Amino acid sequence: MELKDTVKAFKAHQKKMHAFEHATALLNYDAATTMPPGASETSGDTLAVLSAEIYRMTVDPSYREMLCQLNERKDELDFQTRREAEELLEQMEKMEKVPEEAVVEEQVAQNESSHYWKIAKKKNDFALFAPYLSKVIRIKKRYAQYIDPKKDPYDVLLNEFEKGMTQEQMDPFFADLREKLVPLIKAVGKAEQPSVDFLQGPFPVDRQKELSAYVMDVMGIDKDRCVLRETEHPFTTEFSKNDVRITTKYIEEDLTSNLYSVVHEGGHAMYELSVDDALIHSPLGHGATTAIHESQSRLWENGIGRSFSFCWLIFPKIKELFPRQMEGVSAEDFFRAVNRAQPSLIRTDADELTYSLHVLVRYEIEKKIFHDEISVEELPAEWNRLYKEYLGIDVPDDTRGVLQDAHWADGAFGYFPSYALGTAYSAQIMASLRKAVDVDRCCERGEFAEVRDWLTEKIYRHGMLLSAEQLIENACGEAFDPSYYTDYLTEKFTGLYRL
Repeated sequence: MELKDTVKAFKAHQKKMHAFEHATALLNYDAATTMPPGASETSGDTLAVLSAEIYRMTVDPSYREMLCQLNERKDELDFQTRREAEELLEQMEKMEKVPEEAVVEEQVAQNESSHYWKIAKKKNDFALFAPYLSKVIRIKKRYAQYIDPKKDPYDVLLNEFEKGMTQEQMDPFFADLREKLVPLIKAVGKAEQPSVDFLQGPFPVDRQKELSAYVMDVMGIDKDRCVLRETEHPFTTEFSKNDVRITTKYIEEDLTSNLYSVVHEGGHAMYELSVDDALIHSPLGHGATTAIHESQSRLWENGIGRSFSFCWLIFPKIKELFPRQMEGVSAEDFFRAVNRAQPSLIRTDADELTYSLHVLVRYEIEKKIFHDEISVEELPAEWNRLYKEYLGIDVPDDTRGVLQDAHWADGAFGYFPSYALGTAYSAQIMASLRKAVDVDRCCERGEFAEVRDWLTEKIYRHGMLLSAEQLIENACGEAFDPSYYTDYLTEKFTGLYRL
């Protein structure tokens, strides 16, 4: 077959695979947002069929032949096609190690586990969820064995979310965070705390929805290509750059939970909405890695969203929507309140200073799970012990403890560390952004085109064409340096709390 014919067949195969993956993602999105609980089993059956078809297309011999030919002649290909062929051959070779029945079993188990996690969380009943979680863990351990039986199973899973990430790299990263942040958190805890009484509701949900729409407009999110829906655990999913879905959870007693959820998920959405048009239907047409993706949500949520200039920008709208609650409150009061640092139970609502310690708890527990050092039944007690040790707080129940996140139910072991890594990335990228763009001036004008343009050029448009290391270099002109993160937190909270 001529090379041009191989490329044509390769692109057609990609498009077909994208369609099946699109359908699978739609079902998963529906399950998290609107599907009635009774439909779980039927949805699981459909997902099993779709995942089996995706598997067959991935390991199809003719497809392998195409990929091998393209990789053998990759010097003759354009950059995008070459990267697609490289990435997909790597994925195929990994997928070929996993039997089809194992792929289907994993999809069904995760769908079932997610269903019972929702029930268990509402009932505060970890024992109800435990057998389904145990099954998911057994499947993930077996998966790691299929991929590389000689490698530490947890390293296999870490690599799934951040290519090249290992415990050898992450252990010193987290040790440094623990060493530098735990004393700072304790010092901040002893300092005078800003008032947050005015942030405690009730805040009518219909008004919060108005605020969500306003914030999306301020950020410059294209509502013709991005919608906001409600879910138990906020997330963003993308079907293409022209169909991005973000979600939030409205809590009547808590204004900032939804507010910063929308800013955070909006940061994820901005990334996907700005990928180059040439990458539509391409397997490279989304964020480079989970940590790079998280860097963008954290950059918008914390670097921009919790800055004084952004608080000054949105506070008049907040006061307009909630005049009684904000009576006598200034933009300065609001800024200090949303930057209050105090250990808390819920990761997604954690303040900027303590957030990565929530991730550290999960990292240490995941390592124990995959090194067979802890049983599923022991997870709540270990969770509670680590929250007391690192954050100094007692966990009152499993709903606000070990059951708070959806990730383990979904089989996403190895995902959590990328949250802390991405947050550290965001501090370094934000430092470079501020050198190139007057971000405070953008806030004053309520116009973020310059910010979006810079981020698009440095990160967004490239999708997966560039690695995480290349994107950091492209944006910052240097390799990743975690000291930007700890230095940023130290400077910010030392100043806020006058330490």
